[in-house]
Amino acid sequence: MEFRRIPGLPPYVFTIIDGLKQQARRDGRDIVDLGFGNPDIPSPDVAVDKLAEAARNARNHRYSSSRGLPKLRQAVVARYADRFGVDLDPDTQVISTIGAKEGFSHLMWVLLQAGDAAIVPQPSYPIHIWGPYLAGADVRQVSMGSDLATAGQQYVDNVMAQWEYGWPRPRVVVLSFPHNPTGATVELADLQRLVDWARDKDVVLVHDFAYADVAFDGWRPPSILQCEGGTDVAVELYSMTKSFSMAGWRVAFLLGRADVVAALAKLKSYLDYGTFQPIQIAATVTMNEAADYPDQVSEVYRGRRDALVDGLQRIGWSVPRPRGSMFVWAPVPEPYRAEGSIAFATRLVNDCDVATSPGVGFGPDGDGFVRFALIENEHRIGQAVRRIRKGLPLLTG
Repeated sequence: MEFRRIPGLPPYVFTIIDGLKQQARRDGRDIVDLGFGNPDIPSPDVAVDKLAEAARNARNHRYSSSRGLPKLRQAVVARYADRFGVDLDPDTQVISTIGAKEGFSHLMWVLLQAGDAAIVPQPSYPIHIWGPYLAGADVRQVSMGSDLATAGQQYVDNVMAQWEYGWPRPRVVVLSFPHNPTGATVELADLQRLVDWARDKDVVLVHDFAYADVAFDGWRPPSILQCEGGTDVAVELYSMTKSFSMAGWRVAFLLGRADVVAALAKLKSYLDYGTFQPIQIAATVTMNEAADYPDQVSEVYRGRRDALVDGLQRIGWSVPRPRGSMFVWAPVPEPYRAEGSIAFATRLVNDCDVATSPGVGFGPDGDGFVRFALIENEHRIGQAVRRIRKGLPLLTG
């Protein structure tokens, strides 16, 4: 049988490294897995306790609402008011999604169709490319540049420049800061420039804000909804996955421009009945009673970031120190750069017992990089650094 849409999807390159990792473990080797960005930090105790309590109530076992419980939407609105100074209407400007990935994918269905175009970052989290593609749209990848310190500004500049070329004009611009995979960040002034431009061009901005609360060194990521006129042109995906370390719970939100939120709500009313109600109840209580938990999560990731970056620099592998996200985007060391990211990531598994993600899996611009996910404790990260030093003899540190 000939299937639709699936044939256009390329092989998922991350499975190459995953297969090597699994085989190594079957062979009895201890692999330090810094590949898949799957948080290992426990969810807050209050979330677990409230989930157990709510799950014991049979009334919560029925279908829920695809928009999300009113108190859940009120809780995230209160968080936005407190953290970003943004006032939102919980009835018209917020909808709960079953994780940010689901929300983004279905959002593309209501914003795009065959004949439309969207701008996405390069390199990019894969769903940012394939979400528009699966909606039938033309995907135009715009470079973020190679300097993490200026990548946010460069992306805004490049979006404005590239929008003028080609036809049809893109009607959606996707952005995500702090950025996965690179950890690049953006300043509020550059987001404001993009908002002002989008208002003039009648473009919808979609900001995947998955790492809204994972930031270091006193820096706080800005919300695009903080911009003047932000809710006129932009929607933002906020997730509890990284902020509250609730990955498997699948609780996220689309917030901002009311007609876009309403369009997604209408589509989702045909597709799902929302997240399991006890999870929604637990998420509500967590945002209300454990509002500082994301700061604890960030501090854990900061310690791991420093352990990895400092350790790699000591052994002669210079990598930038990100201000946000749970990743370190590392250029392949010069002696090994000609191999490309897949071969180098394979070498790290085979010769160092360390798993990473090859940068080419995030797009062609990523082929000179590997991505480390900060999903092991500092002791294990130290082990990984020592193994890398032993297994990569051409490093000069």
